[in-house]
Amino acid sequence: MAVVRLRAIDFPAEVETVVDLITEINMHDQPGWFPTVAALKNDWTASPSFRPDRDLQGVELDGRLVGLARHSWRDRPAVVSHRVELWVHPAHRRRGLGSRLLAWAEARARESIADGTGGPTDKAHQLGGAGPDSVPAAAAFATARGFAPYRYHFEMRRPLGDPIPDLRLPDGLELRPVTHEQHRAIWDADEEAFRDHWDHAAPVEGDFERFFAEPELDPTLWQVAWDGDEVAGLIINTIYARENELEGVLVGWLDSVATRRPWRGRGLAGALIVRSMAALRDRGMSEAGLGVDAENPTGALRLYERFGFRRIRTWNFYRRPLDS
Repeated sequence: MAVVRLRAIDFPAEVETVVDLITEINMHDQPGWFPTVAALKNDWTASPSFRPDRDLQGVELDGRLVGLARHSWRDRPAVVSHRVELWVHPAHRRRGLGSRLLAWAEARARESIADGTGGPTDKAHQLGGAGPDSVPAAAAFATARGFAPYRYHFEMRRPLGDPIPDLRLPDGLELRPVTHEQHRAIWDADEEAFRDHWDHAAPVEGDFERFFAEPELDPTLWQVAWDGDEVAGLIINTIYARENELEGVLVGWLDSVATRRPWRGRGLAGALIVRSMAALRDRGMSEAGLGVDAENPTGALRLYERFGFRRIRTWNFYRRPLDS
């Protein structure tokens, strides 16, 4: 009889094992995320909202790691959201391993609320997660455990071999190469621009440092428009070499498209998008990719469609109150 054991993950000592497991799973499920060892070590460093020694749990089958759960929380405007990320190897699904990991994650979320380490206690708390439509069983799994879908996120692509329009920047604005001294201003502008986004969370200690320590960050690809000393808008572009190699593609990502409120409605986002596409094309990419909330209040979905982006995948977001 197979021996199943839930255990803590010794992170970052086991980071290579974790990366290998996630890679095997995601090669099967094709959600489009393949972390490197360096990136995961940076992403999963300890913070007020996530501690590897308490918020990671693995499941072993006959001594081999075949599943993983991660719990983290973020303080959002109306609720504290406890995020659950689950991975179970496809060869070992439908054995109840995902259910055991989810039960652990919910217990960990409740424990964090009780001991005061799980965010503000004067707000409602919810348990939630997301799954791509490329894994149909994810929706059935979530629904059967009382989670309801409440938001949708589209992944979009655009061929860079198609003509890219030539759009001028709005009057009075200019692009400048990114320097180290500008990092805080760019970070703050991006945070401010997304404050009305449904998924925006208040930053926690270490977020700024962790972001700029990302090993695949390449500010030479960024497009940042300035109005004097003020950042008016920006696009953070990234090329994920390992993802491209594993998937056999050449995709560059518009990871964050942000225009601050005083500069909206003047065509700035479009001017930065075309420059981003050209920069990615010039680096040898054949496609541009981005993600967008289906109900983005700024009309971003329509904007991206106007520039030739088309949906290739939908992410479904699920939630369940933690007071029941």
